[in-house]
Amino acid sequence: MSLDTLVRLQRGRHTPAVPPRRLPVPDGMTAPMGCDAVAVPARFGPLVMPRLPRVGCVYADEAHWWWLVPSDSDYALEWPAPSRYDTGALVPDAPRLPDLIHRPDCTLPYTPPIPLYLAVCRLTDTTPSWSRPITA
Repeated sequence: MSLDTLVRLQRGRHTPAVPPRRLPVPDGMTAPMGCDAVAVPARFGPLVMPRLPRVGCVYADEAHWWWLVPSDSDYALEWPAPSRYDTGALVPDAPRLPDLIHRPDCTLPYTPPIPLYLAVCRLTDTTPSWSRPITA
Protein backbone atom coordinates (compact mmCIF):
# COMPACT_ATOMS: atom_id res chain seq x y z
CA MET A 1 0.00 0.00 0.00
CA SER A 2 1.42 3.35 -0.97
CA LEU A 3 1.81 6.22 1.46
CA ASP A 4 -0.68 8.27 -0.59
CA THR A 5 -3.33 5.52 -0.26
CA LEU A 6 -2.70 5.23 3.48
CA VAL A 7 -3.12 8.98 3.96
CA ARG A 8 -6.43 8.93 2.05
CA LEU A 9 -7.69 6.00 4.17
CA GLN A 10 -6.72 7.79 7.39
CA ARG A 11 -8.60 10.92 6.30
CA GLY A 12 -11.73 8.84 5.63
CA ARG A 13 -11.95 7.55 9.20
CA HIS A 14 -14.58 9.11 11.39
CA THR A 15 -13.52 9.96 14.91
CA PRO A 16 -16.48 10.93 17.09
CA ALA A 17 -16.28 14.45 18.46
CA VAL A 18 -17.55 13.22 21.83
CA PRO A 19 -16.73 9.79 23.26
CA PRO A 20 -19.79 7.56 23.80
CA ARG A 21 -21.41 7.72 27.23
CA ARG A 22 -23.00 4.71 28.95
CA LEU A 23 -26.55 5.08 30.25
CA PRO A 24 -26.35 4.15 33.93
CA VAL A 25 -28.52 1.66 35.75
CA PRO A 26 -30.02 3.69 38.62
CA ASP A 27 -28.99 2.99 42.20
CA GLY A 28 -30.99 0.20 43.79
CA MET A 29 -31.64 -1.51 40.45
CA THR A 30 -29.92 -4.57 38.99
CA ALA A 31 -29.32 -5.55 35.38
CA PRO A 32 -28.65 -9.32 35.52
CA MET A 33 -28.98 -9.66 31.73
CA GLY A 34 -26.73 -6.71 30.88
CA CYS A 35 -28.03 -3.56 29.18
CA ASP A 36 -28.42 -2.29 25.67
CA ALA A 37 -30.55 0.68 24.65
CA VAL A 38 -32.99 1.51 21.88
CA ALA A 39 -33.07 5.14 20.76
CA VAL A 40 -35.80 6.94 18.88
CA PRO A 41 -36.03 10.57 17.83
CA ALA A 42 -37.49 12.68 20.64
CA ARG A 43 -40.68 13.39 18.68
CA PHE A 44 -41.53 9.64 18.83
CA GLY A 45 -40.86 9.23 22.57
CA PRO A 46 -44.25 10.37 23.88
CA LEU A 47 -45.95 8.26 21.20
CA VAL A 48 -44.10 5.07 22.19
CA MET A 49 -44.70 5.25 25.95
CA PRO A 50 -48.49 4.60 26.02
CA ARG A 51 -48.10 1.65 23.63
CA LEU A 52 -45.99 -0.33 26.10
CA PRO A 53 -47.40 -2.71 28.72
CA ARG A 54 -44.38 -2.09 30.97
CA VAL A 55 -41.85 0.71 30.79
CA GLY A 56 -38.36 0.35 32.22
CA CYS A 57 -35.80 3.11 32.52
CA VAL A 58 -36.12 5.80 29.88
CA TYR A 59 -33.54 8.51 29.28
CA ALA A 60 -34.02 11.60 27.13
CA ASP A 61 -32.35 14.68 25.78
CA GLU A 62 -33.48 17.20 23.18
CA ALA A 63 -32.78 14.85 20.27
CA HIS A 64 -33.54 11.28 21.43
CA TRP A 65 -35.27 9.04 23.96
CA TRP A 66 -33.55 5.77 25.01
CA TRP A 67 -35.14 2.67 26.56
CA LEU A 68 -32.95 0.22 28.47
CA VAL A 69 -33.46 -3.34 27.22
CA PRO A 70 -31.68 -6.62 28.06
CA SER A 71 -28.43 -7.24 26.17
CA ASP A 72 -28.81 -8.91 22.77
CA SER A 73 -32.38 -7.65 22.29
CA ASP A 74 -31.40 -7.03 18.69
CA TYR A 75 -30.97 -10.76 18.04
CA ALA A 76 -32.93 -11.59 14.87
CA LEU A 77 -34.60 -8.16 14.90
CA GLU A 78 -34.04 -5.35 12.43
CA TRP A 79 -34.90 -2.23 14.39
CA PRO A 80 -36.54 0.17 11.92
CA ALA A 81 -35.10 3.55 11.01
CA PRO A 82 -35.01 6.11 12.45
CA SER A 83 -34.63 4.04 15.65
CA ARG A 84 -31.14 2.95 16.65
CA TYR A 85 -29.93 0.01 18.71
CA ASP A 86 -27.03 0.92 21.00
CA THR A 87 -25.09 -2.10 22.26
CA GLY A 88 -23.87 -1.72 25.83
CA ALA A 89 -26.26 1.23 26.31
CA LEU A 90 -23.51 3.46 24.89
CA VAL A 91 -24.89 6.74 23.61
CA PRO A 92 -22.76 8.08 20.76
CA ASP A 93 -22.28 11.79 20.13
CA ALA A 94 -24.20 12.94 23.23
CA PRO A 95 -22.71 16.21 24.53
CA ARG A 96 -23.89 15.21 28.04
CA LEU A 97 -25.53 12.24 29.69
CA PRO A 98 -29.28 12.20 28.94
CA ASP A 99 -31.69 12.67 31.85
CA LEU A 100 -33.57 9.75 33.42
CA ILE A 101 -37.21 10.63 32.75
CA HIS A 102 -38.85 7.35 33.80
CA ARG A 103 -37.87 4.80 36.42
CA PRO A 104 -40.03 1.73 37.10
CA ASP A 105 -41.13 0.80 40.62
CA CYS A 106 -39.36 -2.58 40.48
CA THR A 107 -35.62 -3.32 40.63
CA LEU A 108 -35.19 -4.24 36.94
CA PRO A 109 -34.46 -1.39 34.51
CA TYR A 110 -35.71 -3.14 31.38
CA THR A 111 -38.49 -2.35 28.95
CA PRO A 112 -39.62 -5.61 27.30
CA PRO A 113 -37.98 -5.50 23.85
CA ILE A 114 -40.72 -7.17 21.77
CA PRO A 115 -43.50 -4.71 22.71
CA LEU A 116 -41.00 -1.86 22.23
CA TYR A 117 -40.02 -3.24 18.81
CA LEU A 118 -43.68 -3.56 17.76
CA ALA A 119 -44.47 -0.02 18.96
CA VAL A 120 -41.53 1.40 16.98
CA CYS A 121 -42.53 -0.64 13.90
CA ARG A 122 -46.08 0.69 14.14
CA LEU A 123 -44.99 4.32 14.50
CA THR A 124 -42.57 4.04 11.58
CA ASP A 125 -45.04 2.10 9.43
CA THR A 126 -42.57 -0.80 9.20
CA THR A 127 -43.56 -4.44 8.88
CA PRO A 128 -41.89 -6.50 11.64
CA SER A 129 -39.00 -8.53 10.25
CA TRP A 130 -40.66 -11.87 11.06
CA SER A 131 -43.72 -10.91 8.99
CA ARG A 132 -41.88 -10.00 5.82
CA PRO A 133 -41.98 -12.37 2.86
CA ILE A 134 -38.83 -14.40 2.28
CA THR A 135 -37.09 -13.44 -0.95
CA ALA A 136 -34.74 -15.76 -2.76
